Amino acid sequence: MEKKVLVVDDEKLIVKGIRFSLEQDNMQVMCAYDGEEALDMVKAYDFDVILLDVMLPKLSGFEVLQMIREFSSVPIIMLTAKGDDMDKILGLEYGADDYITKPFNILEVKARIKAIMRRSKTTKGEEEEIAKIAVFDELKVDCDSRRVFIDDREVNLTAKEFDLLELLMFNPNKVYSRENLLNTVWGYDYPGDVRTVDVHIRRLREKIEVSPSEPKYILTKWGVGYFFQH
Repeated sequence: MEKKVLVVDDEKLIVKGIRFSLEQDNMQVMCAYDGEEALDMVKAYDFDVILLDVMLPKLSGFEVLQMIREFSSVPIIMLTAKGDDMDKILGLEYGADDYITKPFNILEVKARIKAIMRRSKTTKGEEEEIAKIAVFDELKVDCDSRRVFIDDREVNLTAKEFDLLELLMFNPNKVYSRENLLNTVWGYDYPGDVRTVDVHIRRLREKIEVSPSEPKYILTKWGVGYFFQH
């Protein structure tokens, strides 16, 4: 089945190049050239991944990202012309799954897209090994639909936040170092650093913990890493 990708950038030559290259890999590509158009398309169609430029007319990439995260956990890769670390961390904090700095190599873009698609898909064999629904007090995790509920109220997790939660949850009380989590969830070829893990853990706590500053589920082993308390 064709994977559907949304490319959002106001530079039409860049969009044209990405679209052509992805279509060579049998992906279905749709395009948007400003923030409002992108938001409308995400509401109208189901995408497997979104490439979202930071600098856009009408709504910025970060504004679009925040709005999408209110109703969808579709994997989003930010495209940024700046090499500034704060921009990258800010994007991840808003719920981005990855970022690529311009100018980029189209082969790198394709590799990142494929890596995210692989990670957001659970293989049939893995599905059979894990419980379909896990419940811990007020926390309920549906692994099939990748949905999370607190007291029967659904909370929207990004693809990476869910991957982190699932990994920790099914290995209770096992302490993972930040480097281990980065390599397992993001992959060894991911160019970011361990701050990415800290940002995602903080966001995850804000979403699933009653008191994020005094977490009940995802705890810190100081000087070592993070673990899920069962």
